[in-house]
Amino acid sequence: MKVLTKRSLIIIPAFNEEASITDTVKSVEALKEFDYIVINDGSKDKTLEILEKNQFNYLDLPVNLGIGGAMQTGYKYALRNNYDYAIQLDADGQHNPKDLKKLIDEIETKNYDMVIGSRFVEKTAYKGSFIRRLGIFYFYKLIHVLTGNKVTDPTSGYRIVNNKIIKEFSEYYPQDYPEVEVVVDLAKKGYKINEIRVDMNARQGGVSSITPIKSIYYMIKVTYFSLVRKVF
Repeated sequence: MKVLTKRSLIIIPAFNEEASITDTVKSVEALKEFDYIVINDGSKDKTLEILEKNQFNYLDLPVNLGIGGAMQTGYKYALRNNYDYAIQLDADGQHNPKDLKKLIDEIETKNYDMVIGSRFVEKTAYKGSFIRRLGIFYFYKLIHVLTGNKVTDPTSGYRIVNNKIIKEFSEYYPQDYPEVEVVVDLAKKGYKINEIRVDMNARQGGVSSITPIKSIYYMIKVTYFSLVRKVF
């Protein structure tokens, strides 16, 4: 694998991740090849205290903006500091930092605009609930119908984008459950998207924000906005 020659920023959105944030950040710092920024999204637990105590790199949002607002903050930071690539890495320990170089190598050598770390493009050890897998399949079919693209893991947040997309996301990024909507939007604009296999860990702590009720809302909301974007 080639030596990294371009500047990459890892964006770690964090909301009430006191159980896992230390291990997540230290695993990134151990690689010594990437810059990172934690976006503390108005956490109510000890996340901010842990960030301060360990002198981690972070930005503190005084109120909770949701995953979209936290990520857009990170993209604005990446744009302002002239990064070539930005990578979303979840604070809960599900994303394996060992896959970071694979993501960078794929986007840099093959000239993609976005590369998504997928649990399904190849067989992995991932075991999700039936409902979650059903939802992922639904969005896979939706994206295929709307754009012609086949994205096997459209809800994966483990993704890397180049500086063109950093600028796009700095100007507009959906506020909640953005993963599918931005894929549809980028595909409509003609950007090149690809997937590679990554390994996902079990959540290392905390509680997922996606409840059954929120899952239904997620599917309705994303479908509606994806259809609107397709038409207009």
